[in-house]
Amino acid sequence: MIPPIANNFVAGTSVAAALDRAATNNKNGVNTILNLLGEHHGDPEKATEDTEAYCALVEDISESDVNACISVKPSQIGQEISADQFETNLSRIVETADSHDVFVWVDMEDSETTDVTLDAYERLAREHNGGVGICLQANLKRTRNDLERLSDVPGKVRLVKGAYDEPESVAFKNKSRVDEAYRTLLEDAFEQRDGGIAVGSHDPEMIEYAKTLHQEYGTPYEIQMLMGVREDAQQNLAAEGVDVYQYVPYGSRWIQYFYRRVRERKENALFALRAVVGV
Repeated sequence: MIPPIANNFVAGTSVAAALDRAATNNKNGVNTILNLLGEHHGDPEKATEDTEAYCALVEDISESDVNACISVKPSQIGQEISADQFETNLSRIVETADSHDVFVWVDMEDSETTDVTLDAYERLAREHNGGVGICLQANLKRTRNDLERLSDVPGKVRLVKGAYDEPESVAFKNKSRVDEAYRTLLEDAFEQRDGGIAVGSHDPEMIEYAKTLHQEYGTPYEIQMLMGVREDAQQNLAAEGVDVYQYVPYGSRWIQYFYRRVRERKENALFALRAVVGV
């Protein structure tokens, strides 16, 4: 059982709990991205198990009344085993999702995996006419070129600041420089793309800037935030008519994810402390 503190960031251990959370989000005007927790599988059997779990999740979403899509980590489905294993498993998930009209997001992990992830995404996005989305990280110096590469690829692009500790040779290390890169990527995306822009950020300034760019260019976009972070803002944005998605993780491997959320944001740590001491 997940303790009450972690319940704020993780939906539960079961698919049923994840779908219940998605249904609650829908009632509040918020869409859901479901993620089965797990990463860095070096065992082909575990990678296959999670691939099968995602295919089953797609079928459960299709049979439910919830508005939800899924998001998959490459290292969870075999990328660290081989590029072929990763592409085979991802293809299976995307094909299943396509047949059930469920959208698939492909998460981005550390910079050494960027090329193989982009290659698999581009092929599948073209084959399935845009039923797939990819995450790009603003802290990587290469990302503006990657965004340009994907300009004519159908599908969606999620822009995030980046959470991995990358070497200075490939990444911007200063927060202000990452913010500058993020703004530039937003500008490029809204100017160059016809749609399919996901603003993956909790930063109020970036969200407001995305609104401004939308008003200037008219390009459709969505806001994506994590479960347990600024949920009032998520609902307020949805009430304003903004398309909002909440990233909802679930599953038995919740401990590492929960502590990552607490470590990376001061407000999360303070929230957890208040929950412990009861203030």
